Amino acid sequence: MKERITLLTIITSLLVLLYFFQNHMNTPCAFMTILIFMAIYTAYMQIAFKHQVRKQRKHPVEKNYNYTPYVSILIPAHNEADVIENTIDNISKIEYPYYEIIVINDRSTDNTEEVLEKISKKYKNLKYFTRTKETFPGKSAVLNDALKIAIGEAILVFDADARVKPDFLRELVPSLESEQVGAVQARKVIINREQNFLTRCQDNEMAVDTHFQVGRDSVKGAVELRGNGELIKRTALEDVGGWNIYTITDDLDLSTRLQIKGWDVRFCPDICVYEEGVSAYIPLLKQRRRWIEGSIRRYLEHFSDVLTSKDMSLRVSLDMTAYITEFILPVWMVSEMIIQSYRYIKDDPNWILSSMALSILMCGFFIVALFYSLRKYVKLKPAENLIQSIQTALYIIVLWFPLAVFIIFKIIFMKNTMNWDKTAHGSSKYNISLQENAEQKTEKEKAETLLKI
Repeated sequence: MKERITLLTIITSLLVLLYFFQNHMNTPCAFMTILIFMAIYTAYMQIAFKHQVRKQRKHPVEKNYNYTPYVSILIPAHNEADVIENTIDNISKIEYPYYEIIVINDRSTDNTEEVLEKISKKYKNLKYFTRTKETFPGKSAVLNDALKIAIGEAILVFDADARVKPDFLRELVPSLESEQVGAVQARKVIINREQNFLTRCQDNEMAVDTHFQVGRDSVKGAVELRGNGELIKRTALEDVGGWNIYTITDDLDLSTRLQIKGWDVRFCPDICVYEEGVSAYIPLLKQRRRWIEGSIRRYLEHFSDVLTSKDMSLRVSLDMTAYITEFILPVWMVSEMIIQSYRYIKDDPNWILSSMALSILMCGFFIVALFYSLRKYVKLKPAENLIQSIQTALYIIVLWFPLAVFIIFKIIFMKNTMNWDKTAHGSSKYNISLQENAEQKTEKEKAETLLKI
């Protein structure tokens, strides 16, 4: 009920503000103000990143590879018989002196347990246990149960389809050393990028997410954990009481609670965790629905704590506030277009052309961000980069905007449900070598282009 009242208050205030602009001012000016704010904040993050890179070049800070806390790797597995063996084979090749692997067979109805029983004899540092159907559902509950038997000073969470390189922990762990740092997130990459249009757009989406996460890290803002490839200091995890079992996005909720308590969350773009993208539209829609709903609900649940926290830094608070607009703006734009269309039909004074132009400008904002991100992280040729930037911008707007509006309507008017909607994994044929071959191909093409020039 608290979430519903908070969101209803925010939306009502938004509509009142929209009504004020429509009747007393030029409405497009309001949108332009928001776009200018977004552009300025993006530029600020980019400048901070460039400054950080320049500073690192002049005064390199070497990683402390002697910092080697014991790491417990937790892998929740619900009906993951098709992929879990290959995942453990991959993770067991991690070159790090002190770690254990704990797989949680979470209420599986397939032969996941039989697979785990077979491979447990193969790896000495592998533990597994089974949660029955009577236990509390959800990934957070799974991780809390695993935490009880984990002995690590740091906790690393992988999805059941994760793939990493052998030096993953060696390179990621040093970023956790600082006393203020509570968690570190690796960059996520879609391993089956070239399977179809959807998986390609998801990988591009991950690239632009990396771009903004790097920016947020550069300004010491509200970096977010992404569930797969997150490394958390045990003391920080215990400080916030573990994972919240009443959330459908354990990673986002944990990020916010860590920051409320004053812990820093850092992002490492050079260390990758590879995962399988969703190849069909309906499962993708369900996954994104869960992400958006979980993200909005965590803001609403912790809204008062964010405002009153004495431990959260001002930069994190401002950064978090700036990113709330990604959910508010779709509602505002959709409401504006409906109102202006209604006025146009009635032949009343309207700003429909200006509103449409600003919608195109908003799409342009995403295209520019994508173009930069794909050039840096996917390394496409300029022409292909532009085409995929436009495609992915439309994909993001078509997918995210309607879902954000629907989820806000759902939270206000519908019953709260804990539908987790598990993402199915099964393309175990994909591995890092395939992704690396694709990356090497683009690098080779880029080098050939430069030689021609």
